[in-house]
This record gives sequence, structure tokens and C-alpha cells, in this order.
Amino acid sequence: MKIKKIVRQTAAVTFAAALLAGGGASAFAKGSDNKDYKDSYGFSHITRTDMLKIPQQQLSKQFQVPPFNASTIKNISSAQGADQWGNPIDLDVWDSWPLQNADGTVAEYNGYHIVFALAGDPKRGWDTFIYMFYQKVGDTSLDSWKNAGRVFKDSDKYVPNDPILNNQAEEWSGSATLTKDGKVRLFYTNRQGWDPANGFFGKQTLTTAQVNVSKPDADTLKVDGVEDLKSIFDGDGKTYQNVDQAFGGDDYADNHTLRDPHYVEDNGHKYLVFESNTGTETGYQGEVSLYNRTYYEGNKPFFEAEKNKLLFGPKKSLATLANGSLGIIELNDDYTLKKVMKPLIASNTVTDEIERANVFKMNNKWYLFTDSRGAKMTIDGIGDNDVYMLGYVSSSLTGPYKPLNDSGLVLHMDLDPNDLTWTYSHFAIPQAKGNNVVITSYMTNRGLYADQHSTFAPSFLVNINGSKTSVVQDGILEQGQLTVN
Repeated sequence: MKIKKIVRQTAAVTFAAALLAGGGASAFAKGSDNKDYKDSYGFSHITRTDMLKIPQQQLSKQFQVPPFNASTIKNISSAQGADQWGNPIDLDVWDSWPLQNADGTVAEYNGYHIVFALAGDPKRGWDTFIYMFYQKVGDTSLDSWKNAGRVFKDSDKYVPNDPILNNQAEEWSGSATLTKDGKVRLFYTNRQGWDPANGFFGKQTLTTAQVNVSKPDADTLKVDGVEDLKSIFDGDGKTYQNVDQAFGGDDYADNHTLRDPHYVEDNGHKYLVFESNTGTETGYQGEVSLYNRTYYEGNKPFFEAEKNKLLFGPKKSLATLANGSLGIIELNDDYTLKKVMKPLIASNTVTDEIERANVFKMNNKWYLFTDSRGAKMTIDGIGDNDVYMLGYVSSSLTGPYKPLNDSGLVLHMDLDPNDLTWTYSHFAIPQAKGNNVVITSYMTNRGLYADQHSTFAPSFLVNINGSKTSVVQDGILEQGQLTVN
């Protein structure tokens, strides 16, 4: 059995290499008449069988993001910044994440809750940097959030002997943990610019820093700079696709991801779970992936029908590039890379993008969540406006993971992206007590309205009961609310 697995895996890698080299599908066909194989590569998968259950399931209120009253939605009053000339402006605020304890619950820092968020000039779509917001514990109103400003100065990235950081253009999403010694440790995505002529392809790198936060008076938190800013991981090619594999040629159709680092601890060990794409040793992309029965599940007639639908249908290109995954690495105590591990779950042939990795332990089970968009999927019945939070459960951090609700569906939203109450980046926050989690997100896409900006959406509750979840009816909270107990 082991020899057969090696042969199949070698064939898959050889074919992927042939595609990357420009050989195309025919390069593999010459060596084999039967391209079908079955290989899980030792981790869990988001299968086509499960995903095809979702179009019918999403009609149930159990999974629907609650409708929000547009007339009640407000901008974050403290979301003030400056444009490129230094003039004061109101900022867009989108992806956000709280300062958490090691178990995922919201941390308290000197009587405050802290949220880090991406924010920027509504008129400049590339203006993406991390700001720190804070709110007194016990307050829940949107207007009680204060803004400590940008976390990093422009000059912070010039770290000696770290050429990845030196070329940072934007700061993307991540996570933050309150360490045992009371320090704020931030993890985020360093994103380089896009300039193919000079060798820059938007490279994404998992990055960390200690954020020094002081309390100069009873009502204020202040960012006093950062230290220990350093790159952690930018893909090894074998377990996780790197940017050179994605864009090494002249074809930029691939959707390379290596971002959203989510910090978690288990049995004294430190880990980052992150959005990624599989590498050459974990089930790479390419036409060969369409022949792997593991990605389909179901019986042979189902496999043949779905495979042929992809091979000869309009979504073949999307499917051949679809190798999204939620990766995991172990960290040393100083937050440097210790060990590259196999993905927790992957979405080959389904989608290239499963975002906002989020995992925590509740009632002795590990729950893994991710966000994704229908526009980037290859599943019949799922449309461009469909937005999802998917979820999975395991008895171990490293899996195997089984889909919640029989399919993985946890949340569904299908508003027009131009709607003011459109939401995304749904993020589940476990509470200190009970089986309800608070779901945060942002509302309103950037640059659509002169007077309405991207802002904290109203939070709401989802109940977790073993392998089942449901949106709590009448569980809508304040915009940006983090806790209910």
C-alpha cells in the first residue's frame, strides 16, 4: 500500500511539474492511460460531495447571516486618519480581530478590550494598514471604541537582515494574543507590492511583532512602538505553495494566498494556522488534481460525472488552480519558525481561497472556521454573490476534521456587494461561558458611498452543539461587540 501511494503521489507531482514547465496535460497522458488516483496526503479535505449539499442547506434560517437595518448602521466615530497629504479624513475599517487569550477568549488589557483592524483612505484602495482600537470592558456601544492610531510607523519595516520586511507595501490581516507575561503579541501578513517588471508579485509573509501598549491616563491606551518585528514564514514550496511557484511565469491567473495567521496554543506548544495553498508534496494544483477521487468523495458514478463536468466545462480553469488550504506551523518560544506541518484541511478543485483561519477548543473539541466566496468556487448552485463561513470539528488540533452540519456550512450571506449591509470576514469568538460564540465582521464595501464607510458590522450569536451549529434568533448585538458574558 505504501509503495502504491508513493507511485501515485510521484505521478501527481510529476504532472504538476510538467504543467508548470509548460508541458500541459499531454505531458502526463503519454506516461499513463489511467489518470485516476486516490490520495488524501494525510489530512482532511473540503469535498465536492459536501459542498454540493450547501445550495439547498443555505435556504434555512439556521445558517443565514441575520438581516440588518441599514438606517441604524453608523461609521466608527473614532476611525479618523489622514490622507496622503496629511489632511484629516474618515477611514474605512474592514477586517478586524480582537486581542485574545491563548484559549481564544477575549483578553482584558488594563481594563480594556483591544481590536486590531485594517483601515485606510476610502479613496485609495491600496491604503491598507493596521490600526489599534480599544474599548473599556463592559462598554458595548460603537461610539465607545477609541482609536490609538496606526500600530507601525512607515520606518518600522526597515529591519536589518530582513529583506522581506524591507519591501513591505501593505499590512494585512492576522491575530493577536496576550502573552503570559502581559505583553501584546501581534501576528499579521506582510504584503509586498505588485510590480512584475521588477520581480514583485504581491508576496505574502506571516510576520510578528510585540506591540508596546501603555496607559498614560485612566481613559487612554497608547501604542508606544513595536519591537521584535520579524518575518516568520513565506511558503516552502513542498507543503505550501510559494509566490514564485504561483507567478514564476507570465501567467498571473493563480490566486496565491499565504496570509491571515491565527495564533493558537495546545499543550504548551505555540502554533499559527493560516490561509494558504497546497504545495507539490501535499496535492498540488493542475489538471492532475481533477483525477483525485479524494477531492470528490461519493461513489464512482458521481466521481466520473463531476470529473467530466470539470474537465469539459466552463470552470475547468478555476478548478485546476483550486488548491486552497488552512495550513499550520509550529513556533519556537521566541515566535520563530520551528516546524512546517501538513495542512489541517484543503479545498482542491473547490476553491483557491479559504480565508480568515480561526480555530479554538470548546467542550474538548477543536473547531476550525474559514470564510470563502462563491465567486471563486466551482460548485453547481453556488453563485457569485454567495458568501460563506465554513466550519469543521475534530478531537485534535491537527485533525482529522469533519464538516459541521454535515456539509461544513455555518453561515451564508448573498446580498449584492453594493448593499450597505453586505458583510464579510466573519470571525467566531468563543466566550468564557456557554456554547454561544460571537460573530464579528465588517459591513459595507470600500468606496461605495460618500457618507458611509466600511465599519464594524453588528455582531451576532451562533450556537455550537457538538457537530451542529445554528444562528441564534434575535441574537443581534451592537456593532463591533466582542463579548456577552
